[in-house]
Amino acid sequence: MRGGEPLGRAGLALLLMAAGAGARPRPAAPGGQPRSSVVLVACDSLDGRLTFFPGNQTVDLPSVNFMKRYGAVFLNAYTNSPICCPSRAAMWSGLFTHLTESWNNFKGLDPDYVTWMDLMEQNGYHTQKFGKLDYTSGHHSVSNRVEAWTRDVHFLLRQEGRPMVNLTGDRKRVRVMEADWRNTDKAVNWIKEEAVNLTQPFVLYLGLNLPHPYPSPYAGENFGSSTFLTSPYWLEKVNYEAIKIPKWSSLSEMHPVDYYSSYTKNCTGEFTEEEVRNIRAFYYAMCAETDAMLGEIISALGDTGLLRKAVVIFTADHGELAMEHRQFYKMSMYEGSSHVPLLVMGPGVKEQQEIPNVVSLVDIYPTMLDIARIPVPQNLSGYSLIPLLHKKTESEVSPRGPRPSWVLSEFHGCNVNSSVYMLRTGKWKYIAYSDGCSVLPQLFGALNPRRHRRSKKTAEHLKPKEDNFVHLPEGKPVNLNGLTKPCTVCSHQEDQQRRSNEMSLESTVMVSFSST
Repeated sequence: MRGGEPLGRAGLALLLMAAGAGARPRPAAPGGQPRSSVVLVACDSLDGRLTFFPGNQTVDLPSVNFMKRYGAVFLNAYTNSPICCPSRAAMWSGLFTHLTESWNNFKGLDPDYVTWMDLMEQNGYHTQKFGKLDYTSGHHSVSNRVEAWTRDVHFLLRQEGRPMVNLTGDRKRVRVMEADWRNTDKAVNWIKEEAVNLTQPFVLYLGLNLPHPYPSPYAGENFGSSTFLTSPYWLEKVNYEAIKIPKWSSLSEMHPVDYYSSYTKNCTGEFTEEEVRNIRAFYYAMCAETDAMLGEIISALGDTGLLRKAVVIFTADHGELAMEHRQFYKMSMYEGSSHVPLLVMGPGVKEQQEIPNVVSLVDIYPTMLDIARIPVPQNLSGYSLIPLLHKKTESEVSPRGPRPSWVLSEFHGCNVNSSVYMLRTGKWKYIAYSDGCSVLPQLFGALNPRRHRRSKKTAEHLKPKEDNFVHLPEGKPVNLNGLTKPCTVCSHQEDQQRRSNEMSLESTVMVSFSST
């Protein structure tokens, strides 16, 4: 931070001019060339759509833009579970949630699980961690803990305070999230005082709480975090004219899982358009503050001459709905919740890449090992991102062969009344629900009504909703087999018919997957 303010675009651009000086040479790996150091900055709840057009028109994120200019942005990166602890367990283990059995924020990885950082340390890397980890255990409010195991009862519990905004300080108030800034300062000091003097490669991890909403004390100790807090300084980074006000379905028309989530998140009441716009604006301002912390890390690497010698990765555990689909928080497979940022720059990474492949957080583990030239275990769910970043074929790098054309995300925690599974591939998103009775799957996709010989009414039904994103406009659920709203009580005969319909639907969907 220069002169009391975060480094802007101009300051970041100057870093590359001096990035080649001031650092000691790194020892060479058996292959002959020095191994790159790695810096991973992982924040909490940042909607990945803000890192590319048109989402990036909403708020000024100079550090993200810097990484895009000198590195790569993944346009379709997803969490493997849209909640803090399970998603981080996936990122640190390289395994899907059903394999880690990290079901909620009280069940993460075993404390002795060997992470990618453990392996890098065992293979000669100096390792350092600051800030939020949450891959072994996180935090839930008391009501969340109760609800997660009682969601089949015939009543609903409001688990969160009503989402609200809180403006603090004045235009000079830069450091709003003090805890994150302290951890950022620690990471910056470590880079300048220790990393620059190392003769071995290093891996540095910085975990940020922002832009996760803040706790709402007015709601009591048993409630979660529903306050979007920022200062005028950061709010000025937001383009109010670009803020989209999401259109909501009526409560009676909502998908049953969406209704349950909206109710438990305290979002079924009346909200004015101004309230919704402010919640979204304050959230974007919190993203701008997060971006500034990323900028401090990039700046420190530039000042010490390490920027050209380190791979820098920026991502998040999940996104934030910010009142899309009448919800805030995450815990959903909608794009605002499941789409995460993923940007990479450093040695060997082609500049100004926009990579369309679907990827997910389990890919971080094999990528870290690939950078460190450590053999990648064959049992991982993830695949290295290095071939995509270096524009190489998978067969040139990985004995496992090409990466799958799909990613999997799943959620089993609070604020839903059914376990949720998402497959994302090509232009399709398939969401399945497992409640043991009658919640039907959904298919979303960039379907062009002109390609289908259907009635005008059906064509209107297939038009995308207003929350489109660049490569997959998220449309209304496609009802392929004439399936109607799910029943609430299933007789044996109805259950058999339902299962037959679902099998037919799934086979139709999988044909679509294989043809894209």
